[in-house]
Amino acid sequence: MSHSKSSLATPSVISDFKEITKMRLALSVVFSSLAGYLLGVDVVDFKTLTLLAFGGYFMVGASNAFNQIIEKDLDALMARTKGRPIPAGRMSVTTAFIIASVFTLLGVIILYTINKQTAMFGAISIFLYTCVYTPLKTKTPLAVFVGAIPGAIPFMLGWVAATDDFGIEPGTLFALQFFWQFPHFWAIGWFLFDDYKKGGFFMLPTGKQDKGTAVQTIMYTIWTLLVSIIPVFGFTGKLQLSIVAAIFVFILGLGMLYYAIRLFKEMTEKAAKQLMLASVSYITLVQIVYVIDKFIR
Repeated sequence: MSHSKSSLATPSVISDFKEITKMRLALSVVFSSLAGYLLGVDVVDFKTLTLLAFGGYFMVGASNAFNQIIEKDLDALMARTKGRPIPAGRMSVTTAFIIASVFTLLGVIILYTINKQTAMFGAISIFLYTCVYTPLKTKTPLAVFVGAIPGAIPFMLGWVAATDDFGIEPGTLFALQFFWQFPHFWAIGWFLFDDYKKGGFFMLPTGKQDKGTAVQTIMYTIWTLLVSIIPVFGFTGKLQLSIVAAIFVFILGLGMLYYAIRLFKEMTEKAAKQLMLASVSYITLVQIVYVIDKFIR
């Protein structure tokens, strides 16, 4: 794959950097952790908020860069990923490894300046994503279960950054984002099924686009919906939700459930894509409702 020199201008370096760290995904993760911080804090400290944003970004960027180094040969087989910097030959493994390593160090050090627990959870997240989730993806659909752990850490991480305490509140935030990831990932696994198969990835719980997968998607969507309204009942410590907010959150959950049921009925890639989009809207809006509710309650 020969590139003319002019096509390797600065914009391509910037876009490759954005792609190796998966910038859009990383920013959505930072959004989760900032929401968790706002929920946990009594008085917003903008220095901590900024540290959390940068530390969180470096943490996710590192995980994504390591992931792309490990999967470079498989990425080359899939239409979705063959244009990534390493398989496309625009970035060497060494460069990617340096970025990943520097990001890991920066991420952990920055989070450590907030408090030790935040740094510890950040480090656990990178380790699980890189060393357990990534290798398991080609072995078993249970990889999604493992991947849901680092994926659920950010929302909780924000609370831990705010309070230096891990209890029922961050545990609830973790559970919400943990259960949410199953319908989200399975929807992606469904509409990218053929592409994933080329790379040998097993993302769907039954390994197939069948009723079994669709039923499990509905079940986990219901779990997500139930966990998201738990704070209204008053036994999640300082994490509380007003009745109005709980109704909002419940309606958002019903919206996501509607698309999960549609996937069961239609069994199409289009329905899976709609569920994926609904799941992204759901988690973002739920976090916004939680935060607004806390500050106006």
